[in-house]
Amino acid sequence: MTMSVSADDIPGRAGELYEIINRRRDTRREFTGEPIRSEVLTRILSAAHAAPSVGLSQPWDFIVVRNPKTLNAFHEHVEQERNVFAASLSGERATTFERIKIEGIREAGLGIAIGFDPTRGGPQVLGRHAIDDAGLYSAVCAIQNLWLAATAEGLGVGWVSFYRESFLRNLLRMPDHTRPIAWLCVGPVSQLPPIPDLEKYGWRHRTPLTEFLHEEYYQSEGKRRHLTAW
Repeated sequence: MTMSVSADDIPGRAGELYEIINRRRDTRREFTGEPIRSEVLTRILSAAHAAPSVGLSQPWDFIVVRNPKTLNAFHEHVEQERNVFAASLSGERATTFERIKIEGIREAGLGIAIGFDPTRGGPQVLGRHAIDDAGLYSAVCAIQNLWLAATAEGLGVGWVSFYRESFLRNLLRMPDHTRPIAWLCVGPVSQLPPIPDLEKYGWRHRTPLTEFLHEEYYQSEGKRRHLTAW
């Protein structure tokens, strides 16, 4: 068994799934601004809602945002936070970051904010008594489902993380106990780039699976280098 997966080597529906996984991108500069058809939006939200959740608690909320005033307000806040991060950089990191577009809030024309509600499912959620974050993991599974479904539909998705949770909670009038864990820019794109922007502009490069793979127990970096295949 090799340490990489090529969709070309896998027949049928499994190959299609791997192709979608490998084609998924964090989209920023490719949005066309065209609206998403209502039936397509329903499909990708239904895919998100079909995600597994601890104790079937379904601890997610999806807020679909189209109002230009709201999009502009969020964009301005994200721009401020981008500047805060940029000011902490110097040298090569500052130069590289300047080339990277970090959001497409206004260009996409549609945002989907995901809230995590830790009270969903009641005080005794089956499977969460020992790992409280299992609820948060469930909401992230919903995000991944949405992202892959959107990719299959030919849409782009950009996950915006340059924001303060309190600002987004207030902007979208979310309850105090609900945590806004993501803002996704979603919409038609001119293309999905073959190389992720962070790799294209040299911020980071993808590390081979072998660097993260362990057998039976956690192994030091030197020992992991000898793991090649099963």
